[in-house]
Amino acid sequence: MIFPYKTLMVQGTTSDAGKTTIVAALCRLLARQGIKVVPFKPQNMALNSAVTVDGGEIGRAQALQAQAAGLVPHSDMNPVLLKPSSDTGAQIIIHGRVSAEMNAQDYHQYKTIAMAAVLESYRRLEQQYAVIIVEGAGSPAEINLRDRDIANMGFAESVDCPVILVADIDRGGVFAHIVGTLSCLSESEQRRIVGFVINRFRGDIALLEPGLEWLEKKTGKPVLAVLPYLHGLYLDAEDAIQSQQTSQGRFRIVVPVLPRISNHTDFDMLRAHPDVHLQFIGPGQAIPPADLIILPGSKNTLADLLWLREQGWDKALQKHVRYGGKVIGICGGFQMLGTMIDDPSGIEGPAGSAKGLGWLNIETTIGNQKRLSQVSGQCAFAQAVVTGYEIHMGISEGADLDRPAFYLTGRSEGARSTDDQLMGTYLHGVFDHPEACRALLAWAGLNSDVEPDGSQLREDSLNRIADAVQPLLNALMEK
Repeated sequence: MIFPYKTLMVQGTTSDAGKTTIVAALCRLLARQGIKVVPFKPQNMALNSAVTVDGGEIGRAQALQAQAAGLVPHSDMNPVLLKPSSDTGAQIIIHGRVSAEMNAQDYHQYKTIAMAAVLESYRRLEQQYAVIIVEGAGSPAEINLRDRDIANMGFAESVDCPVILVADIDRGGVFAHIVGTLSCLSESEQRRIVGFVINRFRGDIALLEPGLEWLEKKTGKPVLAVLPYLHGLYLDAEDAIQSQQTSQGRFRIVVPVLPRISNHTDFDMLRAHPDVHLQFIGPGQAIPPADLIILPGSKNTLADLLWLREQGWDKALQKHVRYGGKVIGICGGFQMLGTMIDDPSGIEGPAGSAKGLGWLNIETTIGNQKRLSQVSGQCAFAQAVVTGYEIHMGISEGADLDRPAFYLTGRSEGARSTDDQLMGTYLHGVFDHPEACRALLAWAGLNSDVEPDGSQLREDSLNRIADAVQPLLNALMEK
C-alpha cells in the first residue's frame, strides 16, 4: 500500500468537529498497513496534557494519536501548546518546555517565533516518517486569526500540503458550515482542500444524498466520506469535558468542574466503571449527595479556589466531610485541600496567596520550575500498582505528607488526613491502572471486583474509529 500524500492535514469547520479522532483513525489505519506514520499538531490550546518520552509536555490528544500510530509520545508531535490560565492569558509551551506566560496580544506578536519552532519539529518528523497526518486547530475560517496563522492554513501554505475539511452534522447546519468556511478562504487555500468529510451522521443516508450532490456541484469538491456517530468511545478528550452519559452505578462520585480544570481525562475510567455513577457539577449547580468528591486539577489554583468558594461549594464539601464522605484532591485540587497556597511570583495569575480549605496539613508554594514525569509505584493504603504522570509547578510541605498516598520509585507521594478521610496527590491518571482504580474506590467505600482497563478501552475505541474511517482512507487512496 502506498499512501498518496507525504503530509495530509485535517482541518475542521468548527472546534470539536472530529479532527482529533479522524487523525487518530488515519494513523491507526496506516500503521496497520505497516506504514511509518506520525501525528502532528502545530499548535494546540488545551488544559489536558501528557508527559512525553523526552520529558516534555504535549496535548493529551496527540498522545492518544501517537498510541494509534504505535508510537511513544514525543514533544515534536505538538511543538506549541497553549495552556490558558485566564480569559486573556496562557502559559506558552514550546518543544515541551515552558517558554513564557503571555496575554493574547503578546502571543500574536510571538507567533513568528512559534512558527519557527513548528517548522523545526515538522522537518525532524519529515526525516523520520513516511507519512505525517496533521491536525488543525479550531477553524481556518477565523478571519481575525489569519494573520501569522500557524495552526491551520498558515501552516498548510508553509509546507505546501493538501487539506481535508471535516464538518459535524450532529450540530446542524453542516452545508452552511462547509460552504461558509470555503468562502472565508483565499483562492490558494481553497485549492488545498481535496474534499470534505461529514462526521457524526445518524439516520438514513438516502435522505442526505441530495444535499451531498448539491454540495459537490456547488463547490466542485468531493465528499470523501460520511462517518457514523459512534457511541461509547473512551478516548482522551482534547479539552471539552465528555458529555456522553456515564454508567448509572450505585456508587456516587461528584467532580466539581472548575473554570480552569485541567486533565479531566483523569476520570475517563470512572465513566467506564459499571458500579460508578460519575457526575460533573458545573457553575450554579448544587453539589448533590455523594460517596466520593474529587477535586480536579487546575491551571490557576488560586483563582479557581476563590471561584469554588463563590459557588458555595466549600460549604457543601464541608458538609460532605462532616457526614463521613471521602474526598480526593488531584494536583490543584490537592493544593486546595491544604492550609495555604502561595503564588509569590504570579506564575498562574496575579501574585498572591490564600488560605486553603484546611483539611490537609500541607502548604503549597507555586514555583518557577514545572515537574514533568511519568511514574509508577505502589499504593500506600493497599497492595496495588499505580501508574501516572506529574505536571505541576507547586511544591507542598507539611505533616500530612508523612502519610503518603503512594510509594513511587525512591520517594513517597501525596498525603492522607489523620482520619484517612481525605487524600491528595499530584499524580494524574491514577485511575487508569486497574489495580489502582479498584484500590482507590475501595478506600472510598466501593468494594467491587470490576477493574476497567484504561489501556484496553482506548485500544478498543481506537480500533472502532479506525474501522469506521476506512471509507475515508479508501477514498483518499483512489484520488
